[in-house]
Amino acid sequence: MKNLKQLAYKLRQDVVDMIVNGKGGHIGGDMSVMDVLVTLYFKEMNISVDNFNTKDHDHFIMSKGHSVESLYAVLAEKGFFSREQVLKEFSQFGSLFIGHPNNKLPGIEMNSGALGHGLPVAVGMAIAERMNKSHNRVYVVMGDGELAEGSVWEGAMAGANYRLDNLCAVVDRNRLQISGTTEDVMALDDLIAKWSAFGWHVINVADGNDIDQLQKAFDEARVVKGKPTVLIANTIKGKGSSVMENKAAWHHHVPNAEEYEQIKQDLLKGAEEN
Repeated sequence: MKNLKQLAYKLRQDVVDMIVNGKGGHIGGDMSVMDVLVTLYFKEMNISVDNFNTKDHDHFIMSKGHSVESLYAVLAEKGFFSREQVLKEFSQFGSLFIGHPNNKLPGIEMNSGALGHGLPVAVGMAIAERMNKSHNRVYVVMGDGELAEGSVWEGAMAGANYRLDNLCAVVDRNRLQISGTTEDVMALDDLIAKWSAFGWHVINVADGNDIDQLQKAFDEARVVKGKPTVLIANTIKGKGSSVMENKAAWHHHVPNAEEYEQIKQDLLKGAEEN
C-alpha cells in the first residue's frame, strides 16, 4: 500500500506535466480521483494489457470523463501505452489523446464525458456479464456534480431492480464543480440516504484519498449479494498541493510557471511522506 500511495503522487506529477504541455485540462478533479484509480487498477480490478482483448477481465468506465488526464497517467503506468507518448501528445492536433476518454486507445472501453451516461452503460455491461455467467465485475467512477443528471438516477434504479451485485460505482465526492460548491449549485446531501433509498449498498469512505480505506471498501463491495454497491469517496479537489486544494477555480486550469514549481514541490513532498 505504501508503494501505491507513492505511485499516486508520482502519477499526479505526470498529470500536471500533461496539462502544462497540452495547455489545458481538468486538473482539480484529476487530483481528487487519482487514489481511486490507483486502487482500482493496481489492487482491485482484474485488468491488464494481456487480458484486455479477451472476455476475461473486469470493466471500467470513467464517467467523469473530463478527468481523463488521471486515467491516461494510470493506463500508461499499466503499460497500455507509453508515458512518454501521452506526455508528448496529449491535447495536440490530430492526437488520439484527447480531452475525454477515447476508445480508439488501448485500455478504454467507452467514450465518455457527456455526464450521466456512465452508470446506465455500466448497468448494461453488468447485466451482460451476468447473462454470460462470468465472474467479471463492472466499475464506474462518477463526479459528484454529475449526480445532477437524471440519467444517473435512472441507472441507479435499474441497477437495484436487476440486483446487480457485480456492479460497483464510485462517487468522487470533492464537493466542488465548475461553478462553485455542489451544495450551492445543486444540493446533493444526504447522498448516503439517497443511494440507500434507491436500493444500493452504500459505503461511506471517510477519506477517499486514502488507499487503505478505499481497498477496505472495495473488499466489502465484493461480498455484497443481491444489490449493487456505491462508494461515496470523500475526496479533496486539487489533492496534493495547497495551491489547488479545495478551490473551484482549479476545476479547469493550467498552472503558470510559479504555480507549476510549487505544485511539483508539494507533490514530491507528498510522495516522500507516504
